[in-house]
Amino acid sequence: IMDWSVGTVEMLGVLLSAGGWLCSLCTTMMPFWLTLSTDLLPTESLEVGLWKTCVIQDLGLQECRPYNSLLGLPPDIKLARILMCAALGFGLMGSVLAVLGLNLINSCCRKVDDRSFKKVLKTAGGTLSLAAGILVLVPVSYIAHLTVVRFFDESVPDVVPRWEFGDSLFCGWTAGVLHLVAGMLLLISSLYLQEQNRNLPVHIPLFPVSQTQRSVRISTEYI
Repeated sequence: IMDWSVGTVEMLGVLLSAGGWLCSLCTTMMPFWLTLSTDLLPTESLEVGLWKTCVIQDLGLQECRPYNSLLGLPPDIKLARILMCAALGFGLMGSVLAVLGLNLINSCCRKVDDRSFKKVLKTAGGTLSLAAGILVLVPVSYIAHLTVVRFFDESVPDVVPRWEFGDSLFCGWTAGVLHLVAGMLLLISSLYLQEQNRNLPVHIPLFPVSQTQRSVRISTEYI
């Protein structure tokens, strides 16, 4: 019988993995990685994303334009595109494998082979979730680091407006943490399931002793 604590941990891991993937998708698609507002135009703000730039007014009007050239993009935007797309792929595969590895699915089957296969699925799902979390945190943290360095650059005059953090960066940090926590929970549940498989009783077949073997044993006892 499966311990309900294991089912709770693995279910929580699956939910956090799905939440991390949704946050990663929002981080990738939203054009709010960096924001810029000036004193000359206080009613407008410039937002920069991975795929387009937008001008947002206080009245709610928004005008976005995609990037004209792929080769002309800054290196940090190119790197963020590649890593975020890879994170979405890893996160999706991790969530699917984690769902297939749930012991709540066909939990009435108590075969050791079935449990071992589910353990492999959950281990792969947890590993992919950890990889997705790292892939999300790297571009988000790198762009945040560049923004801080440029913001406090003393060689730039104070009258020049500075870029600041957008909402997408905070969403990306949330996605990375969710993926990492989900991966650890899935791996912990897999290790606990492995310990349960070791404690299962092993069936030892008993072979009946034939009459000839019994007579030989009796005859040897008198020698």
